[in-house]
Amino acid sequence: MLLVPYESARAEITVVNSRFVASLSPVDSVEAAREWVNSIKREFPDATHNVPAFVIGGGNSVTEFCSDDGEPSGTSGRPLLAVVKGSGMGNIAVVVTRYFGGTLLGTGGLVKAYSEAGRVVLALVRRAELVESCRVSFSVSYHLFERTRQIAAESSATVVSEDFAEDVRLVVEIASEDYDSFVSRLSEASSGTIVPVVESKRMAARPL
Repeated sequence: MLLVPYESARAEITVVNSRFVASLSPVDSVEAAREWVNSIKREFPDATHNVPAFVIGGGNSVTEFCSDDGEPSGTSGRPLLAVVKGSGMGNIAVVVTRYFGGTLLGTGGLVKAYSEAGRVVLALVRRAELVESCRVSFSVSYHLFERTRQIAAESSATVVSEDFAEDVRLVVEIASEDYDSFVSRLSEASSGTIVPVVESKRMAARPL
């Protein structure tokens, strides 16, 4: 099971007048991570440094990256990456943005500051597990609509859309491991008149 961040987060700390703004985002590829890092740099163009670290994948298939972005070598990117890896999560990117406060922090001070900024933002994030998810569509008569919604909720399915016409056409997303029992309950409730169709499958974050 791959643990991932369920949401984005931001936190800020101040160390000897220097501001450290830590931004975190879920990402699903190296390309997405780099694009997000660049978006943070565009958001804070006047910052002294924007130090990135990201981890893509998990287990035996992991891609890691970090950069000091102009800070002394080894004082920012590597410590931040170590904190990110220590979270046990993959598909995660963090950028710590620094606004220099006029006082040099020294090697040890920089390592501590960037590490602490990373820990603070990680503490805010809700975790999720990455699972295979099905997007399923089906039509249901109006008299079964509320019961169908109840079954979806009890099966931890997310209703993506509802189209009200002669019948109600629903599109839901549900973990693949829960699909068979979901379909069975729909069939039982509708005497077999509800026939779900799997439109697509993808890997999705399910909050813990």
